[in-house]
Amino acid sequence: MHAPQPQIIPPDLLLLAYRSGVFPMSDAREDGEIFWVEPKYRAILPLDGFRCSRSLAKVIGQDRFTVTLDRDFAAVIDACAQPRPDHPETWISHRIDASYRNLHRHGAAHSIEVWHETDQGEELVGGLYGVSFDRAFCGESMFSRASNASKVALAWLVVLLRRAGFQLLDCQFMTGHLATLGAVEITREQYMARLEEACAAPPVVSLHQAWRTLHEEAQAASSTASGAAAGAGAGASGAGAAGAEPDAGAARGAGALSSPGKLIAQSLTQTS
Repeated sequence: MHAPQPQIIPPDLLLLAYRSGVFPMSDAREDGEIFWVEPKYRAILPLDGFRCSRSLAKVIGQDRFTVTLDRDFAAVIDACAQPRPDHPETWISHRIDASYRNLHRHGAAHSIEVWHETDQGEELVGGLYGVSFDRAFCGESMFSRASNASKVALAWLVVLLRRAGFQLLDCQFMTGHLATLGAVEITREQYMARLEEACAAPPVVSLHQAWRTLHEEAQAASSTASGAAAGAGAGASGAGAAGAEPDAGAARGAGALSSPGKLIAQSLTQTS
């Protein structure tokens, strides 16, 4: 006999709640009840205030992980719902789980996945998910199974939100981990003022369009770098006879932005 399907929170109700500054939680994975939360103090991560350390920028720029958008929302929420040493019981009940999967199918919930290449293929080692509406993104949960994996996911999210014209990244509750990355705590009243402003207009482009543009820029930069390197090589042959050095610096400069990870790292280190 199959277990009964959990009662889904309607997408319209969920989005209305977020636009009103509240969100659902539960006491346990098997708990069928939910309660609505409106924190007295709210954690947000200013999109121009993400703290990207040199070591994190190196990890991102070297593309040590493969990062994807909405490739496996179900796997991310499953991972976020797993018990942890400091939180043996999750607030992501089956009802909340099913509700956000449904919201994802409606295009209002998104995930960022972080993958690591192994001998057995790609392994999901980190990620996050959240709710997107107007110019606000409310992060729900993140997880990490490898060093820096969740930080990489958050870094990519910040840059995508910037590119899409978002104004607010809500982190709900402050943690020491989020504080090290630039999150700050504000009052409920301050949060509602920022939320109202973020709800005043839609994003400039969708997250998926921002994602495509990022990769198109990386591909164009890679092509430019290849052409510059080829030109520098040809110049080296001709310059050898003339006794002059080729302009290899131009080729190296063109090659500095040849992958999405390098674009992400540069965007964060320029403003961090």
